[in-house]
Amino acid sequence: MTYRTGVQLVLTAGVLWSVQALIICQILEAGSWAILFWRSAAMLPVLVVFLTWRTGGAPLPALRTSGLAGVLGGLGLVVAMGGAILAFQSTTVANAAFLFAASPFLAAVLGRAILGERVAPRTWAAIGLALVGIFVMVQDGLSGGALVGNAAALISALGFAAFTVALRWRHLDDSLPSVVLGALFSIIAAALVCRQTGQVLAVPLTDVLWCVAMGAVTLSGGMILYTFGSRVVPSAELALLSNTEVMLAPVWVWLVLGETASAATFVGGAILLAAIVFNALSGVRRPSQA
Repeated sequence: MTYRTGVQLVLTAGVLWSVQALIICQILEAGSWAILFWRSAAMLPVLVVFLTWRTGGAPLPALRTSGLAGVLGGLGLVVAMGGAILAFQSTTVANAAFLFAASPFLAAVLGRAILGERVAPRTWAAIGLALVGIFVMVQDGLSGGALVGNAAALISALGFAAFTVALRWRHLDDSLPSVVLGALFSIIAAALVCRQTGQVLAVPLTDVLWCVAMGAVTLSGGMILYTFGSRVVPSAELALLSNTEVMLAPVWVWLVLGETASAATFVGGAILLAAIVFNALSGVRRPSQA
């Protein structure tokens, strides 16, 4: 695979992921945990088939090799995916998408605190800039009554950061087994929460089909493309290219549904994206430190 093909695959993955906010907006009756259940139920078989193909028909050894790090990473994905759904249902798509983008910086802080990893000065500077953007957005959300949505988005970003740190803890190069475990854990967690809270899983067929489209196509398809592309694209560039998801999600919702966000959301989001671009480009210029 060439570098150019890898970039195209990663960009396409970001486009697929960006459509999910628009799909969630089409779901009328299903609650956040019911959405997580049906979406994960559709995602799991697709990822298992792909893992089986990639491992030559032996997915179980790959899952066992991921060990405790894979399990912890999978649990982090449960938080990330559940928080994302609640965020899209509770605040504007622009607000949620931009706050999700704080995940790389949260991963840097967690990696420093838990693993003792060195954080480059340029990354600390980017984190400081990102915090300014997050403050602008969250402050606007408080005044607009979007506290739950903003908190869910940040918790989702923290969950994905935990997933990233768990993989680095055991130096796992392949994240796919952990993603498979995350889908399995999400099914179990969503079913248990629905049972305890009285949230129904028997939602209208239309809602189920939207969830299946997310799980089997946008989530799984994006993950498969991203996995292929990451083999030839440096990690610093991956962080930059995958932000097509953050930038496009509000655009699709605006074009199709006419949803707009406040000026403060876009100002804060622009500051946050500037921090990400600065950090990623610095990593590209310093491949030995990436």
